[in-house]
Amino acid sequence: MDSARSDTDLALKILVAGGFGVGKTTLVGAVSEIRPLRTEEQLTAAGAGVDDLGGVERKTTTTVAMDFGRITIRTGLSVYLFGTPGQDRFWFLWDELAQGALGAVVLADTRRLTDCFPAVDFFEHRGIPFVVAVNCFDGTRAFHPEEVSRALDLDPDTPVVLCDARERSSGKTVLINLVEHAGKVHAARVLAQTGC
Repeated sequence: MDSARSDTDLALKILVAGGFGVGKTTLVGAVSEIRPLRTEEQLTAAGAGVDDLGGVERKTTTTVAMDFGRITIRTGLSVYLFGTPGQDRFWFLWDELAQGALGAVVLADTRRLTDCFPAVDFFEHRGIPFVVAVNCFDGTRAFHPEEVSRALDLDPDTPVVLCDARERSSGKTVLINLVEHAGKVHAARVLAQTGC
């Protein structure tokens, strides 16, 4: 690799978080230009009492460490996507994955909305900008973004977008919303620090 070029390359790190079975692996795979790295394992009988399969009864695998994908925006600018595991017992990995992140996507399923509360709390407490992306599953009741925002008690400036995690264009729209939101948050912080 050309060392002169690598000095000017910029990589943005984005996390994709949310509850168990919400579509994090699907979203990372849909938008990644490379074959995504997945650390999935088969669900076993041992996890039956731990993992709530309500609403995702056909799920057969789960992420145990992370998913990883990449998108090249333009020469010298790439976005690295890190999908977090959804089960409580793997949340210890989130702190490591969050290091240096520009922001995060909290993927939500309105059938199991409470499952995304831990992710919302995680990013709020660490001051990491995030958007909530409601994965619109087939056959589920549609909610307006404002309704989801109220149900999650989000800051009014936190964007809520509707998406289909299976669709590349929908996933890209989510990421664009996040980058724009993170840019505003970071600019506001700089202004606050400089007293302007």
